[in-house]
Amino acid sequence: MTFVVTENCIRCKHTDCVEVCPADAFREGPNFLAISPDDCIDCALCVPACPVKAIYQEEDVPEDQRAFIVLNRELAAVWEPIYDRKDAPADAPHWSHVKGKLEQLAR
Repeated sequence: MTFVVTENCIRCKHTDCVEVCPADAFREGPNFLAISPDDCIDCALCVPACPVKAIYQEEDVPEDQRAFIVLNRELAAVWEPIYDRKDAPADAPHWSHVKGKLEQLAR
């Protein structure tokens, strides 16, 4: 199993999770993070570190977020690794719990 970043991360892109990841499994896009399933060691340290509760174990991803399992794999294959925490976008609080943000995902 691996962990999956879901919709709540879109346009929020908090990187607290990156800071605690011992496997350097996170990949950075313009306004979203993805987890490389090939690098994730299933340690779960990222889950409590995410302030918007966007990370789930693959088997626990909510039904309406299941597309993010494939999306994480796809994006992690082309995006660069991120190793250090960065400041979240200034408007992250506005986007933190907005639903239906998939069309906002910048690739």
